[in-house]
Amino acid sequence: MQYAVVTGASRGLGEAIARQYILKNVNVVAVSRSGNEELKSLADEKGVDFHHVSCDLSDMDDLNRGLNQMVELVFHKDTHYVYLVNNAGVVEPIDTVGQLDADAVQKHMQVNVTAPILTVNRFVKEANEREISLGIINITSGAAEKTIHGWSTYSSSKAAINRFTQTLSLEQEGKGHTILAYSPGVIDTDMQGEIRSSSEDSFADVEKFRKLKEEGELRSPDEVASVLMNLLEKPDKIENGNVYKLYDLVGK
Repeated sequence: MQYAVVTGASRGLGEAIARQYILKNVNVVAVSRSGNEELKSLADEKGVDFHHVSCDLSDMDDLNRGLNQMVELVFHKDTHYVYLVNNAGVVEPIDTVGQLDADAVQKHMQVNVTAPILTVNRFVKEANEREISLGIINITSGAAEKTIHGWSTYSSSKAAINRFTQTLSLEQEGKGHTILAYSPGVIDTDMQGEIRSSSEDSFADVEKFRKLKEEGELRSPDEVASVLMNLLEKPDKIENGNVYKLYDLVGK
């Protein structure tokens, strides 16, 4: 049996990725604070297992409880492959250094860095002990490689994810796992709405993002998820540890 564990699966890109797995008859465990009845209905229609793990990744106790539940759901004797998509993320705080809120920074790093690292840590341990192969996909951002006014926290957390992905690949060489980071570009999601609501004092490039929405330049979550699925269908073409950028994969 194959399972896909997708964090942040209640909406946006996470929801679209979970939907793609269901359509490919892969059993799905959706991890988020709130459920998604549309995904459950689709899974019922396709005859695949669907479970929702209610988990607040910003809370360490809740993360540990959620990890125990995830492991119980996917790691058993009939499992031969597990996809883990670390998609959940936050963009706040968007502000300049000197104006950052300490609690917001701490929550950001917990969700964007600590939670995915600890989730991968647990899954690698469980998979290696059982000789189960993993497909680990860490959702990153082009911000990891850019210096962007007001995005010091977000750029830093995504840069950390890229380096973690590379180190993980080095350490797990020869274990049969597929490990990559996926940079999806600018998507029409709620996160983009948060970005567009920023002030110019906090985020100097906010007007550029507003224009992308106005001019219809934002890709849909379903389109971005499909590009990822196409990539995963050719595991022999994947170089572990790499950051795969949507713009490179679609040729523009």
